[in-house]
Amino acid sequence: MKRNNLVLPVTQAWVILTFIFCISQARAQEGNPAGTDFNTWFISKTLRVDYLLAGDSRSEVAYFVQMKEEPNWGGPHKNLTDPFGYGTYRYSAYDSATKKLLFSRGFSTLFQEWKGTAEAKKIKRSWPMTAVMPFPKNTIRFVIEKRSYETNEFELLFDRFINPSDYFISREAIHPVRFTKIKDSGDPQNHVDVAFLAEGYTSMEMDKFRADAKRLCDYFMSVEPYAGNSGYFNFYAIESPSDESGVTIPGKDIFVNTNIHSSFYTFDMDRYLTTSDTKSVYDIAANVPYDIIFVLVNSKRYGGGGFYNHYGEGTVDHQLSNIVAIHEFGHEFAGLADEYYTSEITYSDYYNLKFEPWEPNVTTNVKFESKWKSLVAGKTPIPTPREDQFKGVTGMFEGGGYLSKGIYSPMMDCRMKSNEAPGFCPACREAIRKMIMFYSEK
Repeated sequence: MKRNNLVLPVTQAWVILTFIFCISQARAQEGNPAGTDFNTWFISKTLRVDYLLAGDSRSEVAYFVQMKEEPNWGGPHKNLTDPFGYGTYRYSAYDSATKKLLFSRGFSTLFQEWKGTAEAKKIKRSWPMTAVMPFPKNTIRFVIEKRSYETNEFELLFDRFINPSDYFISREAIHPVRFTKIKDSGDPQNHVDVAFLAEGYTSMEMDKFRADAKRLCDYFMSVEPYAGNSGYFNFYAIESPSDESGVTIPGKDIFVNTNIHSSFYTFDMDRYLTTSDTKSVYDIAANVPYDIIFVLVNSKRYGGGGFYNHYGEGTVDHQLSNIVAIHEFGHEFAGLADEYYTSEITYSDYYNLKFEPWEPNVTTNVKFESKWKSLVAGKTPIPTPREDQFKGVTGMFEGGGYLSKGIYSPMMDCRMKSNEAPGFCPACREAIRKMIMFYSEK
């Protein structure tokens, strides 16, 4: 192709355009007011974007799959952009004409954990993912970013323009599933809306599911800081039936046909309960206005899993099911980190100790003042020894986030560390409280 002085090579032009867009993004974020008027930019439905995260230990790419319009938006109308900076990833929507940041959410995923496994050093795999946001009135630029392990800065992973009138946005009716509202505190737009999904319950076991959902709801609302803020919560029990009762346990040669295909032995860890079929999870959840999706698994086995702003799940019939469920809910809802440091894990290199972790309840002491330092009494030594005299004291105790050295947690024991803890530590309670207020501000 003939060139002249007015035509740039495609790659050079793309670099320049990307640079310009990044600058405009930064300015848009700096100038974006705390609140974006919902009715100016959105209608109260959901735009859902399904995509894949794929790669191996050294590479990562996002592949677009589909877009859907869904009938309910359960998220806040007041707080649309994420003030927390949590998550290993985030997705955002910018108005294409003004570059104004309209919506953003941080999130985490099973894929990021898999990248640290031995398997990821040998093969490439993909995990289905879903982003949800209020349905835009005008064309947006949809962006997915990944936090760099080397720099701790977000880097562009995927972007595309989305025209809300695009006929490739599926508007097919959702598959209706019966649901019960087991706790009704008010308007979804200023309450935390929790959708409990039935997994491994047959159609003949829905009485049990509703009872399990009510029990979990009551337990959650009995534990601080949820108890003192129970009036900000709505709970739904979505009666999604499975063909068979129970759950798949590959390590025991048990395979069960359930509606979202949950399975123990994630990463060959017997207690780790997850699903890769997040498309089915979100298809079912679309029956109600939701902020948080939590899957109740009809099993007596110990286990669960949870991912910030993605989904969580836990079993219902083990003696510790309530405690495990509220722990996993802490991951999913408030972005809380695991505070244990001696338990078995099958992935590595989760934290770069040169940077402050994004989770609110662990620190590398790089920027401790941005965490729970204000909750530590002046006489408490920093770091704080793990000695009996400091039991029940808020400090900075070495050990947390799967590591025994270089990372610190707020208390010697906490619901995010062990099943024996009496509840959440003060730092976790404060992080949960802030998240409740974020979803509930009028």
